[in-house]
Amino acid sequence: MDPLTRVLFGEDFDREHAPWRRLAAAAPFRRRPGASSGERLAMAYERLRTVNDTLDSPAELVADARGLAALHEWLGPVDPAFTTVAGIHYNLFLGSLLDHAEREKGAARGTARDVAGSADVADFLALRRVGTFLCTEVAHGNDAVAVETTAAYDRERDGFVLRTPHAGAQKFMPNTSPVGGPKSGVVAARLLVDGTDHGVFLFLTPLTDAAGTLPGVRVRRLPARLGSPVDHCLTSFDRVFVGRDALLGGAQGRIGDDGVFRSEQSNRRRRFLTSIGRVTAGKLSMSACAVGSARVTLALAVRYGGHRRISGSRGGQRVPVFAHRSHHGPLVGALATVFAMTLLHRTVLDAWESRTEADTDEAERLVAVAKGWISWRAREVIVESRERCGAQALLENNGMTELLAGIEGVITAEGDNLAIYAKAAAEMLFSAAPEPEPEPEPGVGSEPGVGSYGPSHRELTDPLFLDGLLVAVEAVWLERARRRMSQLPHGDSLARWNAASGAALRAVEAYAYRRASEAYAVAMAGLEPGPSPSPGSSSASDLLGSLRRLFALQWIDRNSGDLLAAGRLTPRHLDELPEAVEQLISRLAGHAPALVESFALPTEMFADWPISGAGYVDAYDDAEGAWHTVLAVPAAPA
Repeated sequence: MDPLTRVLFGEDFDREHAPWRRLAAAAPFRRRPGASSGERLAMAYERLRTVNDTLDSPAELVADARGLAALHEWLGPVDPAFTTVAGIHYNLFLGSLLDHAEREKGAARGTARDVAGSADVADFLALRRVGTFLCTEVAHGNDAVAVETTAAYDRERDGFVLRTPHAGAQKFMPNTSPVGGPKSGVVAARLLVDGTDHGVFLFLTPLTDAAGTLPGVRVRRLPARLGSPVDHCLTSFDRVFVGRDALLGGAQGRIGDDGVFRSEQSNRRRRFLTSIGRVTAGKLSMSACAVGSARVTLALAVRYGGHRRISGSRGGQRVPVFAHRSHHGPLVGALATVFAMTLLHRTVLDAWESRTEADTDEAERLVAVAKGWISWRAREVIVESRERCGAQALLENNGMTELLAGIEGVITAEGDNLAIYAKAAAEMLFSAAPEPEPEPEPGVGSEPGVGSYGPSHRELTDPLFLDGLLVAVEAVWLERARRRMSQLPHGDSLARWNAASGAALRAVEAYAYRRASEAYAVAMAGLEPGPSPSPGSSSASDLLGSLRRLFALQWIDRNSGDLLAAGRLTPRHLDELPEAVEQLISRLAGHAPALVESFALPTEMFADWPISGAGYVDAYDDAEGAWHTVLAVPAAPA
């Protein structure tokens, strides 16, 4: 395996990634140009069944956050609609169901196979019924703790009555249409017992059968969403009854045989967060989808730039468009970012899997911040890659427009990016700020006027110096946020937050950049420095080091004024920054094709995107080609 491929995907590539890579290249996942929205939606559910048929145990996939993420990483770029319904079915629905079963039966984490044979989940594991997740409401998105759908306990029938009290409480955007087969959902609703509101819980609720919606369930299709077609709907309940065992409870609350509600958690918000704990694993999958989509789009752009030839500086000369610095510069910068995104994603997966009770909150914050940072960076990479391919990339058959639309859904799914950044920012404001290492005493000949601990003797080629600058950026923005908050009286918490939020959100972004750079450092430590494979080439260690340095310098350049004001940079460094970036781009540009080869994308995937091959022009000679769509022109009136 290529050393850089191993860096990106880890040592366990064959188990964790290879099965999904093979599936991405298989016939059921090949692109089908010209399919209508309805056909593409049906295809998403067909692919869900294809995946389910390949699994030894769907329950084991549900319990494997790393496996779920890998599914999204490889298959998300092929069919975003498929990964939407797959993520909902496996993670949000089945995950919630099996987690509840484990809690109730006292099973340990990771033993979902032992509880998966029961009749209440067998239909979902075999996909005789598809699962969906109903949490968000028309009037309640990121404040889902305030949802207004109710589930009132009925003592006589020993069950719950689900009701949608008004239009704002309709469930917004679940895939609840009859497309794909009979469906059930886990529904977030307020548990009412004898008129007392115990907070929001999940309830397993049948929604449709082969004939359509079940009595009391109302489903209406929403307008078409930007991007791949998914059967998003408005869904409401008119006194729908479900049995007592429909409540997915546990320590956060349950109804006993005596009809009494009991909970080991007194805080209703904490009960809700426990119930929807699967959203965190969903964030990991969304990050994976963004990473995979950015890698594919960037690979397409680099390949296209190499075979798209334009006029050179001399008459009759033809050169690849990639030869121009104005073209390859942004793409090389994107390569440094995509490596950072991938490595941060691996770091976050490790942190989530190895979490303890003591550091769960910190791990959850890292998962959330990484989801926001990775998906926003993915959008930047995809937009840049699309622009570098010009009008060709606007054609649907070349795939980029679908990936661009898909990333917009990722940015909003499993917690809107801005909302999860704001939550992280509030938490960071009241935790210890990172402390940049003090600069050593400057040596003889250092520049005057920078204080006794000046950076004038440090160089932009020093990784430790760059690491300290990334820590300093985070500290600068946190200090600004705290200072702005302290200038307002304590009585108005909203005003204090509004004053601090701009700087606090910048601190979260800086935190993500710092953690991504640290992920680079860990990857570097795992690579043995070795000689270049051939004269004029570079070793994997050299290439990764250059990518890491370019990634750090581009972020430092964006914050150079603040670092100068804080005494962490000198005017000399500001003069040197642009040249340092240019040198790295020049060094890496010739290696761009090899770097995208390290993404290990299957050749079958590229065959579905004409823009990726040198013979893309020939496709326009084939009047009956798969890309060709015949427009029916209505006859003129007689």
